[in-house]
Amino acid sequence: MQGLKSAQIKALERLSTRSMHAQAVISPEIARTLTELSFDIRRQIGLIIDRRGRITAVVVGDARRLVLPDIHRRGMNRLSGVRLIHTHLTNEALSSDDLTDLVTLRLDLIAALIVQTDGMPGSLYSAHLLPDNAAQDPWNLLPPSSIHALEEDFLDFIEALEEEFSRTQYQLSTDDPRERAILIHVSTLPPSIAHDSLDELKELARSAGIKTVQEVLQRRSIDSRLVLGKGKMQSVLISAMQKGAELLVFDTNLSPSQLRSLGDFTDLKILDRTQLILDIFAQHAVTREGKLQVELAQLRYLLPLLNIRQKALSRLTGGIGGRGPGETRLEIDRRRARDRIARLEREVAQLGERRRLRRQVRTEKNVPTVAVVGYTNAGKSTLLNHLTNSDVTAKDFLFATLNPVSRRLRFPQEREIIITDTVGFIRELPEDLMAAFRTTFEELDEADLLLHVVDAHSPDLSDKMKTVLDTVRSLELDHKPIVTVFNKIDLCSPEEIEGLLHQYEGVPVCALDRGSFAPLLTLLEERLWPAD
Repeated sequence: MQGLKSAQIKALERLSTRSMHAQAVISPEIARTLTELSFDIRRQIGLIIDRRGRITAVVVGDARRLVLPDIHRRGMNRLSGVRLIHTHLTNEALSSDDLTDLVTLRLDLIAALIVQTDGMPGSLYSAHLLPDNAAQDPWNLLPPSSIHALEEDFLDFIEALEEEFSRTQYQLSTDDPRERAILIHVSTLPPSIAHDSLDELKELARSAGIKTVQEVLQRRSIDSRLVLGKGKMQSVLISAMQKGAELLVFDTNLSPSQLRSLGDFTDLKILDRTQLILDIFAQHAVTREGKLQVELAQLRYLLPLLNIRQKALSRLTGGIGGRGPGETRLEIDRRRARDRIARLEREVAQLGERRRLRRQVRTEKNVPTVAVVGYTNAGKSTLLNHLTNSDVTAKDFLFATLNPVSRRLRFPQEREIIITDTVGFIRELPEDLMAAFRTTFEELDEADLLLHVVDAHSPDLSDKMKTVLDTVRSLELDHKPIVTVFNKIDLCSPEEIEGLLHQYEGVPVCALDRGSFAPLLTLLEERLWPAD
C-alpha cells in the first residue's frame, strides 16, 4: 500500500467487504468500482473471490503485474475454490504470468478486466483449466466479453468442471490404486544416456509401488530453483492435474533450496532419486539390521533438510518416499537427530561385529567364500537359489535383497563353499546408503572371490558393468579375483552370446536352468582350488 493516499486505501478496504451473487463471475457494480480504483492509483488490482461470491482478498500490484498471496488449495487434484479477477491497464489479454497463476494455484477461473481510458470497465478476458482431453489442451481461453453480458451460471459451470476432473481421476484410481507419478529427467547428457537414466528411474518407481503416468525429459542445465524451466514445470503441473498424478519424481538429488522452491510452486509431493531409493529399501527391509541401516540412511539424508520449516519437507512423510523407521523423525530437532544417528551407528556396528565373528568361524574351518555382486535386478538371488537349492527372495524388483544371505554349495570330493548374496548396485548409489550398509559390504572384503552377475539381455550392459566395477573399486575390493557371469542368456540369440564372450571374458548361464551351470561350477573349482 506504499505510495497510496489514505482515501485510496480506505476505498480498497471497503472493496474487500463487498460480495456478489455466487453464480456471477463478477457483478457490474463491483467491476466498475474495481476499474475506477485501478485507474485512480495506476496499478493493477486483483480480487480473490470464493464460490460464495465473497471477496476474500484484495491484491494491489504495480502497473504491469500482481504478486499473489499464498492461496489455500483444497487437494492436490482439485480446483482451489477461488477465482482471480484483476485489472489490466493496457488493452491486453491474459498474459503468460496470468496463465502460470491459473495453473500453479489451480484457480477456478482467471480473468483480466480491461481498464478503459475513462476508468470504465472494458472487455473481460478469462480462462479456466481443462480435464484430460484428446487435444491435450491445458486450458480454455474464453472469448472476450462485456461485464454486462456475462452468463449467470458460473458456479454451476465450475462445479460441473470439477466433477469432470474428479470423475476422470476416480476412474484412473479405480483402474490402478497405486500412487501416480510424473518422472522428470533434466540434463545435457547425450539422448541415449538420458533415456536410459529415465528408464531406470521408471523401474525404481515400479519397485516402489508407483505407477508412472508420464515421463518428462528436458535437455538443458538443471535450474537452480525448479530443476525444470518455469514454462516446462507449468506444463508438468497441468498434466499432473489432468492425469491425477500425486508425485513428481526427479532423476537427480534435490538441494534444500530446490525443495523449498518446488514446495512453494506446487502442492504435489516431491521426491528425488535418493528419496525414492530409500523408500524401496524401507519397503524391503525385513531384518533388524536392515531396518536399522535404512533408518540410519534416512536420517543422514534428512539431517541437512531439517532446517527447512515449510510444507515441502512435511510432504516427505507418509506413503511413497516417507516409509520406514525414519518417517517419524522429520519433526525432531537437529540435536536429537544426531543423537539418534550416533545410537543407530553403534547398533549397526554391534550387529556387524556379530557377523564378523561368524565369518571368522567360516575362515577357521577353511571354507572358501564367494560373494555375488552385480547391478540390481541382474538375477543374483535367482542364481543363488538354483545353485544351492535354497529360497532366497528373488523378485522382479530393484533391491529385492538388502541383507547378505549366505548358502552352502557342495562340490564333489567333499568340498564346499559359502556363497553370499549382497545388495544390488546401481549408478549413483546414495552415499548415505553406502555408509549405512558398510557392514553389509564387509562381506565382500572377506570373500575369496567375487561373482559378478550381469544381465546379458540388458541394452546398457556395458554401462551397468562399469557401474558395478566402479563400486567395487570405491570399496577398495578391486584386488579380489572376479568371475563374470552373463545371466539371462535364454533371452539372447546365439549371435549375441557369442559377441558378448568375444568382447568380455565370462561364463554364460540361465539362472532358471541348472543344466547351464556346468561351465560355471568347473570355473569356480579351478579358481578356488587351483592346486588340484
